[in-house]
Amino acid sequence: MLDLNGKSILITGGTGSFGKTFTKLILQRFPNVKRLVIFSRDEQKHFQMGMDFPEETYPQIRYFVGDVRDYDRLIRAFEGIDIVIHAAAMKHVHIAEYNPMECVKTNVLGAENVINAALETGVKEVVALSTDKAAAPINLYGATKLTSDKLFIAANNIKGKRDIRFSVVRYGNVMGSNGSVMPFFLKKREEGVLPITDKEMTRFNISLEDGCEMVFYAIDNAWGGEIFVPKIPSYKITDVATAIAPNCKQEVVGIRPGEKIHEEMITASDSFNTLDLGKYYAILPQKPNFNVEDYKSKYDGKYVPKGFSYNSGNNTEWETIESLRALVKEYVDPNFEAHE
Repeated sequence: MLDLNGKSILITGGTGSFGKTFTKLILQRFPNVKRLVIFSRDEQKHFQMGMDFPEETYPQIRYFVGDVRDYDRLIRAFEGIDIVIHAAAMKHVHIAEYNPMECVKTNVLGAENVINAALETGVKEVVALSTDKAAAPINLYGATKLTSDKLFIAANNIKGKRDIRFSVVRYGNVMGSNGSVMPFFLKKREEGVLPITDKEMTRFNISLEDGCEMVFYAIDNAWGGEIFVPKIPSYKITDVATAIAPNCKQEVVGIRPGEKIHEEMITASDSFNTLDLGKYYAILPQKPNFNVEDYKSKYDGKYVPKGFSYNSGNNTEWETIESLRALVKEYVDPNFEAHE
């Protein structure tokens, strides 16, 4: 049973959608957490989050302005920290395509800084957030996150005798998060036209709470080197549009640079190292630092079939128009009603 009471935890990018939800869950479940450090470069978001979680009410919280590009600042922030959740990233595909080196500096060099700072300061565990776009990437954002994943997995090979584990959680689009399609369509429906990139487009779908549950699972169960992938439903972009505004015109505008029609979280090449753990898949490192048979036995893991791929277009579980409406109401806008 996971118990984070008495632990010191730091979240990079902690003022984002994930960080705020993860903070809420930690404070609810582990009221005696020793210290919860919110690390982010955005001063305004620190101010706004401080209104929701004031230090007067939650004395264990610290708001730490800093950038993962700044190694010295990370060293200072990681002092006395047990667990680091690395959520900081440049995430917007089209912005990364136009500003490639800025994306590399944050997502790749920032990841390296997090790893080295953790190794230098006695951190016990690091869980890094990934994305479905890191599997067989065709855009710069996905390529930088794949590189980041590789860095965190390889960090287990250079830890020496340090008592530290590095693992990764990879999941799809988060409903209701900043920049996601549901709030975008809610805003655009007032204009009577919803822009659709491609009528065949599909995406994986996960809630912020379920994304947080994956991180808790990784903290509790990772041996070091795994990429955990959830079993989650897909949706069709046209079904999201119909669920939100069935009478709005759906105008095909074409895919933006770097976008895929379908997203993938496990490639066929990954299948040789992927275990089915029940609720999650685990992509194991090609040269793990642990006994795989012991790992399989403990978690009742079974290898997926050779050539298996986990793709939003060939998924076996799908959101319906009705389920999407319920999700919009639950996670995006409690006052939502479909525009008939």
